[in-house]
Amino acid sequence: MNKGELVATIAEVAGMTKVRAEIALNKVLANLCGAMEKGERVTLSGFGSFTVVERAEQKGRNPQTGQAIVIPAHNVVKFKPGKDLCSRVR
Repeated sequence: MNKGELVATIAEVAGMTKVRAEIALNKVLANLCGAMEKGERVTLSGFGSFTVVERAEQKGRNPQTGQAIVIPAHNVVKFKPGKDLCSRVR
């Protein structure tokens, strides 16, 4: 499912236009991103939780040249699925 399909599904289930469904989805996603930018954990009960963790600096290799490079420390988003989601996927 891509974003367009998700918007169409939301619109159908909620009985609203696709434009309004897309606006709502974009606002939800913007709020999630904003919270994670602040370093907050985002938990959606029954679905899962998103956290931002710092990945340490590490050594890597350029696959085209084989030259050793240093990958700087950076933040990544991790997702841990909730129990309800795990049970529905199995």
